[in-house]
Amino acid sequence: MLFDNSVLDRSIVMPAEDYPKRMLKVLHVGSGNLYGGIETVLTTLAKYRNSCPQMEQHFALCFTGRLTLELATAKVPVYHLGKVKASRPWLLANARKRFRKVLENEKFDAVICHSSWPMAMFGKTIFSSKQPLVFWMHGVPSGRHWVDRWARRNRPELMICNSHYTARHGSNLYPGVASCVIRCPVEPSSVPNRSDVRQSIRRELGAPQEDIVIVQVSRMERWKGHLLHLEALATLRDIPGWRCWIVGGAQRPGEANYLREIILAAERLGIANRVQLLGQREDVRRLLVAADIFCQPNTGVEPFGVVFIEALAGGLPVVTTAVGGPCEIVSEDCGLLTPPGDAPAVARALQRLMIDPELRKSMGKAGRERARELCAPETSLHELYDRLWSMTSPVKRLPKVLFQS
Repeated sequence: MLFDNSVLDRSIVMPAEDYPKRMLKVLHVGSGNLYGGIETVLTTLAKYRNSCPQMEQHFALCFTGRLTLELATAKVPVYHLGKVKASRPWLLANARKRFRKVLENEKFDAVICHSSWPMAMFGKTIFSSKQPLVFWMHGVPSGRHWVDRWARRNRPELMICNSHYTARHGSNLYPGVASCVIRCPVEPSSVPNRSDVRQSIRRELGAPQEDIVIVQVSRMERWKGHLLHLEALATLRDIPGWRCWIVGGAQRPGEANYLREIILAAERLGIANRVQLLGQREDVRRLLVAADIFCQPNTGVEPFGVVFIEALAGGLPVVTTAVGGPCEIVSEDCGLLTPPGDAPAVARALQRLMIDPELRKSMGKAGRERARELCAPETSLHELYDRLWSMTSPVKRLPKVLFQS
């Protein structure tokens, strides 16, 4: 017998958004071998999981490192799949076997692959388990790289994009797949006794309290704009009382070569005595408190830029390039955007902030509000839950008339 909508008792119908929601069990899948924006997001999801108690979060990684330690500290379930190299098929086969057992034993409501690499390595395994597959797009895939081609073989039910910029390029991998924008959750700056911390860090690094400190925190990748940053600073070498901290260590051989280029460039430009390379640090928030300006003039497109949110949350005005995700982050009241590849424009922006402490103060205050507005972890977690619930709930398959007001 067919269901007859005409005999529905309207007095018992509720809107779809009021339908009782259930606990969701979610698995986040990443590589774990490096530490950057994706890993920061995963750590924040773990730390703030209690902000959305109806979503139980688990994590699966292939490599152990800093991310593993941070997730262990957050006391969330972590499944170690073993090292994977596509050039060594037996390692991939073993990892997939372990992953298959995890999926069989746990039964997740959604499995989220963070970036193309885990999608390429494990998408088929997830798809075969018949558990909902989600792709969280943190970058802009070309669709031509072999990892992208592997990832494309397994079509997700939902694509989460970290910015509207990345969302516009989702069709490079998955044309026609439903997508949404959820900005990366970023932990608010929670450094107590900021004045004491500022003094302590500056003593440690030999920076006079009155100096203007410009800081850059990023992976050692060429497109992050370190060389352009140094070129801009070199034009300001005659201005006294500033120094630059470059934070980030080489995590791969190519990054080590690039780091040597940065050192040589600082020497060639005559500013080596004012540029300090601090390497990999786990106290980035303390360093931001001790600095005055954040500068990262990307020469390539930044899909989002978690570090810009971290800088704004730390009360720093931001100088960066007006392309990609940062255009959605940095407004005129909290930072300065410059044309791509324009060292003189970067220099002018830095000089403007150096000589105007009131501008730095007002932008810093506005930046903290901007960071909360865009990337409060509680908001991102609830947006994630709502999207996953809408995707997995059997309610969506019932006749729409059931949920009309």
